[in-house]
Amino acid sequence: MKRNMMKAVTVISIAAAFLALGQSIAAAQVGPGPNDVVPSAWAHQDPADALYRELFDRIRTQYSDSEYTPDSYYWEAFARYRTGDTDELETALDLLRRQARRYPGAATREDARSLAVLVEGKLAERGNANAAQNITERAQGQGCPEEEDDVRVMALNALLNMDSERAVPILEQVLARRDACSVELRRKAVWLISQKHSDQSTDVLLDVARNDPDVEVRSQAVFWLSQVHSEEAVIALDSILLESNDREIQEKAIFALSQHNSERAAAALRSYARRSDVPEDLRDNAIFWIGQSHSAESQQFLRDLYHEVQSEQLKDKIIFSISQQHGEEAGRWLLDRALDPNETTKLRKQALFWAGQQGQVPVDRLGELYRSMDDREMQEQVIFVLSQRHETEAVDALMNIARNEEDREL
Repeated sequence: MKRNMMKAVTVISIAAAFLALGQSIAAAQVGPGPNDVVPSAWAHQDPADALYRELFDRIRTQYSDSEYTPDSYYWEAFARYRTGDTDELETALDLLRRQARRYPGAATREDARSLAVLVEGKLAERGNANAAQNITERAQGQGCPEEEDDVRVMALNALLNMDSERAVPILEQVLARRDACSVELRRKAVWLISQKHSDQSTDVLLDVARNDPDVEVRSQAVFWLSQVHSEEAVIALDSILLESNDREIQEKAIFALSQHNSERAAAALRSYARRSDVPEDLRDNAIFWIGQSHSAESQQFLRDLYHEVQSEQLKDKIIFSISQQHGEEAGRWLLDRALDPNETTKLRKQALFWAGQQGQVPVDRLGELYRSMDDREMQEQVIFVLSQRHETEAVDALMNIARNEEDREL
């Protein structure tokens, strides 16, 4: 009786896990995992149809020729995997191996291979030496078929969770490959190595960012360097920005530096923005990200830089960047640029627009500007700026111009 009761408990546990199959396998999983949605019964005339969702083992013992039999190994293994018990994990692995031997052409075989990695990863974390060895061998595997990539990535992730010191050299081997068929694998390996926060992983990412032949792999390495909050990472990004000949990589390096909350990173961006011997569009990019920092040092740097640069494009970007600072000082500076007759009309209009958008310039001050200006183009800009304000006084100012302005078009 007791034995039958234990069997019933086991069946209930499997059934409970079976009902949760529609959920994702694990939040930490890398890449696509095994199929986790049980298909609806499809062979309704099959005598095993009524048992499909209940007792997988009875399908195999009583209906060995059923259409459901090959995939029943996988779904029972998945249900047992979801329970998480060591005994159930070992049974799940045995089921997957039996499916591989008996039904190599089963519809769920590819999913079963991925599931086997997850199961062995769990067992390896609990001290199972054979599972650990299998995971290591899978992670070290060579070959080109793309279908192997996802299994290897899952094995690498499992190895990283189990023994990160052993995983990092294997990841280095993967990232050292230069063959075209390993591109996708290298892209995924970049993410994995980035999760190991150490000087070694920073060095690996730097090497990839500089030397990998695939631009996407290099770009991802640079991005993940932005998440490594160390001075070594900042130095690495600065060197990539200065030494790389790839414009896309340099843009990523500028962004990555902007994400580091350190004075060294800020100084690197300012230094680059000030250089006249680098591409103007990259300086423009650096100026934009400096403006996003919202610090007093950045605001002062941009105001000083404005008087150093000759390019109207760069001046325009500085005006915009200062407008993002939001404050009375920034508003006054913008208004000064709008009133400066030595500036080009285009820059004056831009400065006036952003000063008005900031809301730091009172409406009555805009009215005074309109009346004092003899530049018709600037008067049109004041009218436009007033039209963008939501205060009642702005409507009154526009009505006053409409009533009293002698220029009918204005």
